[in-house]
Amino acid sequence: MAAERRRRAAAELYGRLLRIYEEGRESTPEHPCLFETDVEICLIGGSHKSPIERFWNGNNMIYILQKARHNEESDAMEESKPDDAIYASELLPKESSGPVALSVRRAKQLISLYTMVQNPNMTHLNISDLVVLPPLWIRCDGSDPEHTCWLGAEPLKAGNKITGINFYMVTCDGPTADKTYFANLEELKMAHKMKHHSSIVVTKGFAQYELIRAAVIEDTIVESESNIYVDITWNTVDKILETPPLVSAATLNITLESGDPRSPVYQLYRELQFLLALAEGLKTSVTEWPEPLESESAVELVQEFLTDLKKKLDGYCISGSKNETEKIKCDTAAVDSSIKSIFSERGDLDFAEQLWCKMRSVSSYQELIECFTLIIKSLEHGEIQPWIHQGSSSLLSKLIQQSYHGKIEVVSLSGITPIQMLLEIGLDKMKKDYVSFFIGQELATLTYLDYFISTSVDLQEQVHRVQKLHHMLEIMVSCIVLLQFKHENLFPLTHDDPEIWKVDISSGHGQKEVKTTWQVSTNPPVKHMTSNNTGLFSDSTVNGSSEERMYFITMAKCSQVHFT
Repeated sequence: MAAERRRRAAAELYGRLLRIYEEGRESTPEHPCLFETDVEICLIGGSHKSPIERFWNGNNMIYILQKARHNEESDAMEESKPDDAIYASELLPKESSGPVALSVRRAKQLISLYTMVQNPNMTHLNISDLVVLPPLWIRCDGSDPEHTCWLGAEPLKAGNKITGINFYMVTCDGPTADKTYFANLEELKMAHKMKHHSSIVVTKGFAQYELIRAAVIEDTIVESESNIYVDITWNTVDKILETPPLVSAATLNITLESGDPRSPVYQLYRELQFLLALAEGLKTSVTEWPEPLESESAVELVQEFLTDLKKKLDGYCISGSKNETEKIKCDTAAVDSSIKSIFSERGDLDFAEQLWCKMRSVSSYQELIECFTLIIKSLEHGEIQPWIHQGSSSLLSKLIQQSYHGKIEVVSLSGITPIQMLLEIGLDKMKKDYVSFFIGQELATLTYLDYFISTSVDLQEQVHRVQKLHHMLEIMVSCIVLLQFKHENLFPLTHDDPEIWKVDISSGHGQKEVKTTWQVSTNPPVKHMTSNNTGLFSDSTVNGSSEERMYFITMAKCSQVHFT
């Protein structure tokens, strides 16, 4: 009876895995699949980052199995649904964003079923045209004495014929500051030789150093995906945690997240976010006003600006606003002072651009109307005669040009009109900011930038293209500024321990190659360990106040079973 249940379970698992694999060859399935109510099956590959990349060298598609969480209603309905209709899209939203692990016992059952359906000798399963499935990896909760966090299985094949299975086991302990728990390299090599009956082993080292650490703002660590690491690899390791030799290969890995508060162009990013909010408001007629960029209200800033222009009207008309522009510079600082030499504030801001610098602090629709009412009244009464750049097609620019002749058309400040007016002047100003940088740094020509600043497309598309320019700017600035490493950035390379240090011990070649990996890291090596703490960690934390550096100790082992 038990054997029959096991056979049915194996056949069902094979059917699910095969269907997901066939769908995945066309495109990655949108939703994971549910197996036996408690297991969620995902297929990853292509551009998706593999969660087991540190412990497995494969680069093709893989299955990831983890614990599924669902509601009671789906349990009750499940019997009435055909098996093929059960997807993990029926699951409730996760309480936390991290994946959830299965028990080690359940993971071993699933590995056993997977091995059965990939063994061509299991003819009693009645599988016709056996397909070689992608490798299967299962998140484990570390509930066994070894604290297993991953179990994996990968078919070995000769042509289209499956000849065996590679089994993987990843275990983890920690965090601990006690280095007496660290392994001895010679003992690791000896254990590998005995397990795999090999006389010769090859060792390869890896170390990762973090050059840009998380920023602290008001005693809070900034959560950001932006990082700069140096990955160093070398052959022939002599001892655990050895310093990489001079002949090592080093790779600089830069990951940038737009809007990182540590970025030198963060203030410009906030200005762009305001522009995007206006564009969204223009499209949906509902504007989500972001936090003001200035402490004073926009109405107060605009009133002060207009009053100052009235007092200096004569000089403003004659001099082309040179002195006024110099005064306004301090209000238009878009970037951190550390990069003023490469992203300097423009000295040719016209009236509309200066006005944008005041009105980007608008925090409500009513405030927006009040600002434009003040401006239009000043134009109508001839109290100001502002200078603007040629070529601007914004509604405000047209009104200003009309004011030169003593009469301007009536504009109804209702509906989306005020939003569009502000969006237009902000768009013009930011386009000129980006063009000034890229041309000034000789990184692009005006012809190349024409696509990004073109006015032949609608406003929504214009804003989208300006956003692309900002992403390019962040990359350029990070490379120019952040890579001019200061002493505190380079110090970890010569004195501190790395974020990750590992050694690979391998023997054999081709499909007969087997590997043992030993690694220490300052962060948990797998995501589900942080979201599903099962007690295998000590009370200490990696980011705690302890002066001693805390480490997770991870082992990855491999074994082979041959079917023929």
